[in-house]
Amino acid sequence: MSEERTKAGGGSIHERIGLIYAWALLIAVFLVAKPAVFGSFNIYASILGGQSAVVMLTLALIVPLAAGEFDLSAAAMLALSAMIVAVLNVDMGVPVGLAILAALAVSIVVGTVNALLVIRLGIGSLITTLGMATLLQGIVRWISDSRTIYGISDGLVGAVLKWRIFGIAPSFYYTLILCVVLWYVFTRTPFGMKLLFVGRGPEIARLNGVAVDRVRMGALISSSFIAALAGVIYAGTSGAADPVSGFSLLLPAFAGAFLGSTAITPGRFNPWGSLFGMYFLATGITGLVTIGAPSFVQDLFYGGALIVAVATAQLLRRWRARRA
Repeated sequence: MSEERTKAGGGSIHERIGLIYAWALLIAVFLVAKPAVFGSFNIYASILGGQSAVVMLTLALIVPLAAGEFDLSAAAMLALSAMIVAVLNVDMGVPVGLAILAALAVSIVVGTVNALLVIRLGIGSLITTLGMATLLQGIVRWISDSRTIYGISDGLVGAVLKWRIFGIAPSFYYTLILCVVLWYVFTRTPFGMKLLFVGRGPEIARLNGVAVDRVRMGALISSSFIAALAGVIYAGTSGAADPVSGFSLLLPAFAGAFLGSTAITPGRFNPWGSLFGMYFLATGITGLVTIGAPSFVQDLFYGGALIVAVATAQLLRRWRARRA
């Protein structure tokens, strides 16, 4: 039975929820260090609601990662999406709903261009999406005139931030809905099954009749679209868009994605593992800031977490391959 679980990607229950154990332990440490802060529900509500955009960005990344591709332009797409909403709504007076639709439409174009360059021209996804990220960064600075734009419609801010369910902002529940949707796609749809099949070996998948190029294209377009959704949440959280901060979310998102691949379905990129992984990292950063750690510790924490997560995921895959 244990071997069957290993082959199926399930692992033992302790292996699957080990990250949750680590998260609970981290909370316990900070609870001892700062009981007044971590003994209050407000800090957890702040983490869950305030980190929704970066969690969504993490979920965007795991779609191409599951297919063996990288999307380094996802954070830039988030920044562009937020800026499109701000420019159209604030500067041009476009209703916020139409501004959001415009941002999502642009994301589909960006994802399609990425996919065509990778699939039709055979350029590696790392190089393609790195170049696209730089291009989008220039576009963000251009359309914003390198300024922060404040005053996004209260309709968006209210939908993302103002009302509460159990004391937690609605942005958290949007993230949960997205996580459920991706879980369903990954585990219950032909596209999700093909995505994982292509990720294990595109040539083997092709020999088994899978339309590999279509799957890769769908993964890159989906990543761009979800990143744009994250940008909408990002704009709604602050009621503004700036030309800089969104790009810094790429490293945390990758750290969350790789850390998440060690949990829930170990050895695979999966939505629930990514969600827990990102909130584990967010809790660690919040705790370190609370106890007075210097600002550079955030980069050390995220960078170290990414290295450890990638190494652990790789070791886990090798161990599971030997067991299988």
